[in-house]
Amino acid sequence: MALCFVVTTWLSAQVTEIGILNSDNMKKKVLFVITSHGTKGDTGQKTGYYLSEVAHPWKVLTQAGYEIDFVSPLGGNSPVDGFDLNDPVNKEFWENEYYYDKISNSMKPSEVDPENYAAIYYAGGHGAMWDLPDNIEISGIAAKIYENNGIVGAVCHGPAGLVNIVLSDGSNLVFGKRVSGFTNEEEAIVGLTDVVPFLLEDKLKAQGAIFEKSAPWQVHVESDQRLITGQNPQSATSVGEAIKEALK
Repeated sequence: MALCFVVTTWLSAQVTEIGILNSDNMKKKVLFVITSHGTKGDTGQKTGYYLSEVAHPWKVLTQAGYEIDFVSPLGGNSPVDGFDLNDPVNKEFWENEYYYDKISNSMKPSEVDPENYAAIYYAGGHGAMWDLPDNIEISGIAAKIYENNGIVGAVCHGPAGLVNIVLSDGSNLVFGKRVSGFTNEEEAIVGLTDVVPFLLEDKLKAQGAIFEKSAPWQVHVESDQRLITGQNPQSATSVGEAIKEALK
């Protein structure tokens, strides 16, 4: 009986230890959200997720030991914008067979278990303005990750996915928090003020966020209560670094 008790106790301890290790391993994952939308309104101009806003945070976080998964509203292969392989980080990402396969076969929201992720990050690109704000499934995933003490991040037009995230207490995620994102001035400079469905800066303010910004195309990152946001493509690396630091 004593031997049986010892063996049983040992096995129980091993199972517990394995469970803890598996849990820790799963939490070394970050979920990247990318748009499925490929056109800028009625202009006929192509868009999608902005490559550097995926590749630069990807490099920071994978170098820190995090596994990256991808989800999009429709799943599968999403359109890409800002396709610049003269950027060495973009090139490194695009030519990584493992991650090229992952982003080309992004998960549908129904395939995501929020419990597996320490953070969720919304990449920008103008397409995000059309299909991320009202995607209830992805907003629900982000809310669960945040309420599990996880990090929510976004850059450029990615914060469009944050505007309708509602927490379990009924409050909006961005309410009362400092945030940044693509500014009204930057939208005017690229000539899309009257094309996008709304101005991101104005929408975030309307949802109760405290919008902070710098001059156009300057690096600007805000971090407030596990919500990390960046202003423009130039801020993508710094958002990745801020997420990495917040996860320590």
